[in-house]
Amino acid sequence: MWEQIAANKRKSVFLVIGMALLLGVLGYFLGEYFIGPGDGIFGVALATVIWLVMTLVAYFQGDSIYLGIAKAKKIEKGDLPVLFNVVEEMTLASGLAKMPDVYIIDDPAPNAFATGRTPETAAVAVTSGLLKTLNRDELQGVIAHELAHVRNRDIQLMLFAGVLAGAIVLLSEIGLRSMWFGGGRRSRRNDSEGSGGAQAIIMVIAIALMILAPIFAQLIYFAISRKREYLADASAASFTRYPEGLASALEKISKAPAKLASANKATAPMYIINPLARQGKMAANGSSTHPPIDERVKILRSMSGSGFADYDKVYQGMHGGKGVIPDSALSGAGATVGSRQASSDNRSAMAAGFVDEATGVRNDERGRARRVDDYFYKEKGYQRIECQCGATLKIPPEFKSSKVRCPKCGTHYDVTGK
Repeated sequence: MWEQIAANKRKSVFLVIGMALLLGVLGYFLGEYFIGPGDGIFGVALATVIWLVMTLVAYFQGDSIYLGIAKAKKIEKGDLPVLFNVVEEMTLASGLAKMPDVYIIDDPAPNAFATGRTPETAAVAVTSGLLKTLNRDELQGVIAHELAHVRNRDIQLMLFAGVLAGAIVLLSEIGLRSMWFGGGRRSRRNDSEGSGGAQAIIMVIAIALMILAPIFAQLIYFAISRKREYLADASAASFTRYPEGLASALEKISKAPAKLASANKATAPMYIINPLARQGKMAANGSSTHPPIDERVKILRSMSGSGFADYDKVYQGMHGGKGVIPDSALSGAGATVGSRQASSDNRSAMAAGFVDEATGVRNDERGRARRVDDYFYKEKGYQRIECQCGATLKIPPEFKSSKVRCPKCGTHYDVTGK
């Protein structure tokens, strides 16, 4: 698989190098303006220190920071067995040596992301809304997409690209605040005779960079994200051998009315669909973190098979003959793969009461929602009582009475030991 993504990876690395150079240039002109002529090297040093500190934090704690921002909680197999089973299946299909840790976010908006500095330390996080909204095939498509990011080392690259973008924004903010409150170097020392013109030029360049550098950094960051979403979609289709699963999932996620509460501009590119985008069609412009949803869905549904060559053929037809999949992927294993039929739980004739063969768990929409709700009830300390009439009583931890009555059959239960 490394050969399959080498070309795309090199292009993205060049973009990251470009961001690093932009950071250095910004630091240089800030040093020239705020410290003095010939002192730009000190600005470069400051930029390097900021980048180094942020990189170290991102490398050792970046995944924890992303998961913390998302308010994600790590779960075990017994908590949500169907989700774990799907992650296990896609781990095998993607060829990863270790299954990523699994996290859940208590949010009704359906979405998911993967993070981590290496495949061995990776984690995949999904929202409760995603588990309630998607059927098994659709969930497979989303998990396969996220594990493709893990396998392709996108998670590491995006982590460091985000750090560079953040360093540029931070340095620009320091410069603008210093200029606003201190007036720059010119307020602290007199310019030598004849240097006013040169300093004026440096000032203009410094101000322009402080304003434009963060914008350029974000555009580069978004460009890296968009390029890799196509390859992740193609990889997901190959892993699941069912492109329709991911296509249907993307439609459901994009049309969901709920908005992800914990998302921000820094974390948005990590998600399978930009959680900050407006509902419906997303325009393909330079400020978009992801390709247009309708285009991604159309490519997946137009594939004659589920391989990389099938995906690239459709992509080329939509982009004037220009492909998006590296040549090594088109000539290697997985270039052409046949598609399979939908899983039995997604066929309307068997949807009611379907039991997942791999886990023995009911997997229709009602069963999925109940499992997710039960997990969060348990996390919040609710006591669960299965009544003989079939009703389920959920007793909150703050419940004061020693007994509770089933509203369905009237049976009383002792809850003093809860």
